[in-house]
Amino acid sequence: MDSSLATDKKLLKIKKTKKDKPILSNIVLYIFLIVLAILSFLPFYIMMINATRTSNEIATQLNFLPGKALMSNYRRMMSAVNMWQGFKNSLIISTSSTILAAYFGTLTAYGFSKYKFKGNKILFWVVLGSMMFPAQLGLIGFFKVASVFNLIDSRWALIIPAIANANIVFFVKLYIDAAVPNEVIESARIDGCSEFMIFNKIVIPMIIPSIATMSIFTFITSWNNYLIPLVVLYDDSKYTVPILTAMAKGVYRTDFGAVYVAIALSMVPIMIVFAFCSKYIIGGLTAGAVKQ
Repeated sequence: MDSSLATDKKLLKIKKTKKDKPILSNIVLYIFLIVLAILSFLPFYIMMINATRTSNEIATQLNFLPGKALMSNYRRMMSAVNMWQGFKNSLIISTSSTILAAYFGTLTAYGFSKYKFKGNKILFWVVLGSMMFPAQLGLIGFFKVASVFNLIDSRWALIIPAIANANIVFFVKLYIDAAVPNEVIESARIDGCSEFMIFNKIVIPMIIPSIATMSIFTFITSWNNYLIPLVVLYDDSKYTVPILTAMAKGVYRTDFGAVYVAIALSMVPIMIVFAFCSKYIIGGLTAGAVKQ
């Protein structure tokens, strides 16, 4: 009897220690994630706090509490640049670029995925190879082409080139390979659907998560684009938000308060996009992770 009680107590201790280990590991993991979330949010918090402080306070100390200089900083920023006109220009360029890049990039990806023609793999590798070269490398050639087509100082110089987006082609092509069976396309052809009807009515609804994911990244990339609009656009009324943010600092001295207000305003659309569309990013990135 005594030996059986002793073994039962040992088994209970082993079970308790096994239960305690996952709890402790979860607590450590949650603490680490909370600290990581705070560190990730801290730069945005400091940016918003500095938008309410004077230039002298920003330059001399680290601020964690809001100040009273928000409206004066805003007025100085608006006297230096027309930020709301920049918002209009950036929204027009970013939205148009995103829509065109999403549709034509998806159409190209569908062609690479479901049409087996001669040179398919070679062309796809060429598209992948283009992802290795930064846009700045072809800036001079891009400027010459834009000048030949009379696109200098025009928003179209920033919208039309966005159609050729290798990132969308690559990501959506892999998603189509995993999510769109060939049998669905063959059944639609037997039912008399045209190729464009199959693409628009059947394929696109099936791959919405991947399109939404890449559209979000395309919008943010276009919104934050600074160098190419700076080279192509000459008229102040066509400047985008990143250019106006850089101009808000002033010429002879840096107005930190006005700059932080401009930066905080420029971050608002990006935060809204992430807040409402983060589920599409997660859904798109995890697609195909679990095999049926």
